[in-house]
Amino acid sequence: MAENTENTADPIIDTARAWLAQDPDETTREQLDTLIQDAAAGSEIAVDELHSRFDTRLSFGTAGLRGRIGAGSARMNRVLVAQAAAGLAAFLLARDQSPSVVIGYDGRTNSDVFARDTAELMAGAGVRAILLPRLLPTPVLAFAVRHLGASAGVMVTASHNPPKDNGYKVYLGDADDGSQIVPPTDGEIAEQIERVARDQSVLDLPRSTTYEIADESVVDAYVSATAALLPSDADQLSVVYTAMHGVGWETFAKVIDAAEYTAVASVPEQQEPDAAFPTVSFPNPEEPGALDLSFALAREVGAELIIANDPDADRMSIAIPDAESAEGYRQLTGNEVGWLLGWEAARQAAKEGTPDAALACTIVSSPALGVVATEYGLRFVETLTGFKWVSRVPSLVFGYEEAIGYLVNPDAVKDKDGISAGVAFLALAAEAKREGLTVAQLLDQFTEAFGFFASDQLSVRVTDLSLITAIMTELRENPPTTLGGVTVSHVDDLRHGANDLPPTDALRFSLEDGSRVMARPSGTEPKLKYYIDVTAPAEESERARGVLASIRSDLDAFSQRVAER
Repeated sequence: MAENTENTADPIIDTARAWLAQDPDETTREQLDTLIQDAAAGSEIAVDELHSRFDTRLSFGTAGLRGRIGAGSARMNRVLVAQAAAGLAAFLLARDQSPSVVIGYDGRTNSDVFARDTAELMAGAGVRAILLPRLLPTPVLAFAVRHLGASAGVMVTASHNPPKDNGYKVYLGDADDGSQIVPPTDGEIAEQIERVARDQSVLDLPRSTTYEIADESVVDAYVSATAALLPSDADQLSVVYTAMHGVGWETFAKVIDAAEYTAVASVPEQQEPDAAFPTVSFPNPEEPGALDLSFALAREVGAELIIANDPDADRMSIAIPDAESAEGYRQLTGNEVGWLLGWEAARQAAKEGTPDAALACTIVSSPALGVVATEYGLRFVETLTGFKWVSRVPSLVFGYEEAIGYLVNPDAVKDKDGISAGVAFLALAAEAKREGLTVAQLLDQFTEAFGFFASDQLSVRVTDLSLITAIMTELRENPPTTLGGVTVSHVDDLRHGANDLPPTDALRFSLEDGSRVMARPSGTEPKLKYYIDVTAPAEESERARGVLASIRSDLDAFSQRVAER
């Protein structure tokens, strides 16, 4: 008699069936149904896959939700989004009798579906819901929260994550003034979401199609506020722009048109939204190869500046001509862009006498901005990583994080904004051209004024997340005593907080020569990140570069030793 290999005992199959019963999406239903059948028939591969999808749940934190699209509690899908929308609605209704929410979405797979689900569920719960008129950049949504006086905002996007990901980002209005959520609010919303997931089928949640569609005046107001950063008489530079297959081009084009700026060529292969991101292996301007098409077009038109946005246009990268580079262009680091934009903001704040004006950056960004602030008599604030913290600094005139995020127009957007940052940098470069200077020469002037700052980053990308924990544990329990030939004088474990900072999973290594290393797990991607900063007088730049390279080499070797155990 043949052996019956049917698997009916594993509870994960019942969990998956319960999820399947409330899934309104035909694609994920079919995907999950196949897995359930295979698992029930004895497939260990299918059982393992179900465990990977249901053993955990995408946690709702200060970055909202973000993960790979697919069926299951550990994936992004319509069930999870419906639970999040209902939980957020309950949170809003508990603190406001007549709350409102504005909802935006980008061009990723299912972004529009998740956004409409959110609008219907919010309206069904009794929250005034306003859906942006079409796919638009994240900064437009962040702007709309304040512009419309909404209680909250939801942006459906996975920003610069891999193509198969999507996400759900939450902003709060009123006292939070359009910033992203921070603790303890994220935990309070998470509790409501978990209650919905535990007690209700998403098919039973009330829905309504009475939500509103925002008109073009919202986009027009954002365009007007952003175009004001670029003087209409600015010198014309030849500029290449890429949207990286995202949603930035339409809005960026409207801004430069409003500013009467004409010399911008868009990379045609990457201009329109495409959820497959066909010309890049990873849709992040920081990744190797991401700007290859931009370089090619820039060489063709003789561009003086390259501006790149990530897919939801909240981040921005710059490249400038460089005769020594094989591509003919050099991509600036996030810190270099931050220095120049911060320097300009400091000059303007000092000139205008802005009361209590502050410059801010995250703890993993270069310390150079602090030197600039001191020089101009401004406050300097270091925050935890993430613009949810940067945007909340009182009297902020400029803030940035080294991961190519910049806040240049805090009166309009309380979040990083890759479009306004691109426009602000274009204005800076145009003014330099009027004075007979290039961006490269501006960087030289910065070094002469404030000293030499060498910054680098090492990312350890993993497929097994436990490896990140292992490396961080080893760094805590057996930290290196020297890095780059320099003695490590002190190690701060930021899990316990420091300098008025909330606790965070990060380590700061201070070296005897003033160098600094930060180590932390990425909040959005499966990798451990090291941030290295070396400071020296301008005349000692070569020595500083050598120390930087040696520190990076030592950190790489340390991580590899842990990984090979």
